[in-house]
Order: sequence, then C-alpha cells, then structure tokens
Amino acid sequence: MIEIALLAILVLVITLTLGVPLPWCFGAALMVMYFIGDVTMKGMVLWGFQQLGNPALLAIPLFVLAGTIMSESGIAAALLRFVNSFVGHVRGGLGVVAAVSCAIIGAISGSGLTGISAIGPLLIPEMEKRGYPREYATALIANSSILGLLIPPSLSMILFGWVTDTSIAACFLATLGPGLLIMFNFSAVNLWMARKFNLVLDEKPTAREFTADITKRGIYAFPALLMPVMILGGIYGGIMTPTESAALAVIYAIPVGFLIYKGLRLDNFLFAGKEAATAVGAIMLMILFSMILGQMFVYEGVPQKLVSVIFGITENKIVLLILINILLFLIGMVVNDATAIILVAPLLLPLMQALDISPVQFAAIMGVNTAMGGVTPPYASILYLGARIGKVKVTKVIPPAMFLVLTGYVPVVFLTSFWPDLSLYLPHLFGY
Repeated sequence: MIEIALLAILVLVITLTLGVPLPWCFGAALMVMYFIGDVTMKGMVLWGFQQLGNPALLAIPLFVLAGTIMSESGIAAALLRFVNSFVGHVRGGLGVVAAVSCAIIGAISGSGLTGISAIGPLLIPEMEKRGYPREYATALIANSSILGLLIPPSLSMILFGWVTDTSIAACFLATLGPGLLIMFNFSAVNLWMARKFNLVLDEKPTAREFTADITKRGIYAFPALLMPVMILGGIYGGIMTPTESAALAVIYAIPVGFLIYKGLRLDNFLFAGKEAATAVGAIMLMILFSMILGQMFVYEGVPQKLVSVIFGITENKIVLLILINILLFLIGMVVNDATAIILVAPLLLPLMQALDISPVQFAAIMGVNTAMGGVTPPYASILYLGARIGKVKVTKVIPPAMFLVLTGYVPVVFLTSFWPDLSLYLPHLFGY
C-alpha cells in the first residue's frame, strides 16, 4: 500500500506540474487508489462534504474577503506611508518598509498573495525610482509577501489545526516567531544589498520634522493599525474564536475602506467580493478532494506504515528532521501550501510524534517549508504574481528571489526544526 500511495502522490504531482485543473489532479490520484489499491469510495464523498461544514473553515473565506477589501480600500497605502516615515530616509530603508508592511498586512489578511497585490503596485515603481533594480524590488516584495502565511492569522495554520486536531490559536503563535525572524533577515539582507545600489535618499529630517511626520502619518494609519490589534487581541484575549475574528475583520474593513480611506467604491467593492468568492471556491474544492484522498491514506494505515519504513532506514533524529525538511521543501515546490498541509500533515504527524516533536512545533516546521514554496519554482505562485505586477520577466526575478530565500529564509527553516523554543515559547506563554 505504501507503493500505491506513493504512486497516487506521484500522479498528483505530475498532473499539477502539467497544469491540469486541480479537481482532475486529485481525481487522477483517487483513481489510482480506487482501481490499483482497491480502496472503497463508499461514504468517502459524503464524509468529505461533512468536513466542509466545520465552523473553523468559515474563517478562510472571511479572511480572504478581508484581504481583498484591504487591497482595494487604501488601508495598505496608509500602512506603507506610516512605516516609511520611520526608515524612509535610511539607505535601504525602503526595502525594510516592504518587509515590515507585508508582515503587518499578513496580520490582517492571513494570505501570501495579499502583500504582493496591495504593496507591489505602490512600492515597486517607487523603489525603482529611488535606484533599486526593478527585478530586485519585485523579488523582495514577493518574498516578503510569504510572511502573510506565517504572521497570524494564517490560512495555512487554520488548515493544519483542522486536519491534525491541534489548537488553531497555538498554531498561529507557533509561526509568529519564525515569521518575525524571516522579516528581520529580509530587512538585514536588504540593508546589505542596498550598499551596491546607487540609491536616491530623502534628506534626513530634523528631530522636529521626524516627530511631526510620524505623528501625522500615525494618526492617519491608526484605523488600519487597529485591525491586527483587534484580530489577534480578540483571539488571544479569549474574546473571539479565529472565525469570529475573521468576521470582525470584514465588518471593520468595509466602513474603514468606504468612509475613512475612501479607496472603496461600489465597483471595486463588488470586484473584491468576486475575487474572494473565486479564490474561496477553488480553495474549498481543493480541500474536499484532498481530504478524501488523505482519508483514504489514513484508512489504509499508510501513515503508520510510512513511520515503520522510515525508522527502518535510520532512527537518528537529526538525519530524519533534515530529510523531512527536504521532503516538505520539494512538496512545496510543486503544490500550494494548503494542498501540501491537507495531504501531508496527517501522514507525517505520527512520525513527528515518534520523534518526540509536538504537533505545535510540527505546525511551524510545515508552515515555514510550505510557505517557501510560494516563491520557489516551479510552483512559485506568489513569485509569478509578483513578476506580473512588477512588469518584469520571471527569469530576471528568480535569481534575486533565490538569493533572498537562501540567505533570509533557509536558516529559519532549520532553526524552527532544531530550536523548539522558536516556535513553542509563545504557545507555552499563552498556556497552549
């Protein structure tokens, strides 16, 4: 059955790589399990639809809608100007603005695509005007956008908590440390890279001008900054569930976008709703099919057999963690983070528990690896979107993007695996 399960996954990966529509990809993998593995389909489809009724999943469409509204409303522009007031006059400061702004947006939308969609059109032309190569600016913002998958609330962590029966709030906190460290790494690497560029810098303001500028932009950005405070404060203060906080994010973003920042109009509000509905439809369909396939694997005892096979090769914890990270990285290169988590997390969870790694730390390990796939070809959906928004060829964006991955991201992947406190300190602090 292990061989048949691997064949099903191979068929899934090949069809995804070839660009076959997502339902057909999972359908092909299901056919392998049904015809070759002789696995019954009785009750599986009904079970899958029942799982979609879980209230925790309602947070996904709500956070997606909040993200699309934010992209259209002017909230992102207010955040961008506020962050820029701190470091805009520093050499390389505009790149730091990109990383920090994407982290703040991630704390609102929970999606990796919102950062590049909201920040890219505003910041890429500005960075080029200031002397940054356009391909580097695009790569930096695309890489920073994956912080939306790590800075809570995170859609991928909602899925991980759901499929592994782990506290979603604990999963949110588990990826916060790695996410902030990646943001710091990108900022530091950018400051080092900025020494090579012939940049045009703002004149350094006086102390009075600096204070006045921060105060003015801070007041204007206050309604936008209040969003992540309400969302995260509500969750960890025990006031709201993640689903309720997602609903609050939507309810709050609409009047802020219409009445305060006035970026929302009826036409782009309806467009935001359409974009969110399209994205959610694709996500839910993918969840349905991948859950059925994953349940087939569990039904046949594939996770337990996989543990036995792997421990038959080696029982060295360090070697196994390195192999697992490589596996997750390769999976992230060919499928999106949601597919990887739904399909692989239940398979690897027994192995991680056998290695004495808690499900919460496993959430962080899986989160940082699958998020990296968003900017790592051939999947690289965030990188491709960034290239389109930045109006630059993908082939020119890939080299600086991979440099940022190697210097800013990969070290955090290994720290998350071998330094448990990076992902477990905050969950333990909040009693999870």
